[in-house]
Amino acid sequence: MASRHKEKLFSEYPDVVTVKQMCSMLGGISMKTAYRLLEDGTIRYLKIGKSFKIPKVYIIEYLVGEF
Repeated sequence: MASRHKEKLFSEYPDVVTVKQMCSMLGGISMKTAYRLLEDGTIRYLKIGKSFKIPKVYIIEYLVGEF
């Protein structure tokens, strides 16, 4: 996928999203599935305190197979 297309993907979301926002970005997956993707390392994330923060670029990498 060209770099310019990646910039437009999910442009309505902030650069760092919550797990709930990630669920929406991935087509409405369940929170359980989202946490499984994070905890098994499929999608990279940052953990700040007890909160998972997911840079949007990590979700895009997952979707285009660049992880």
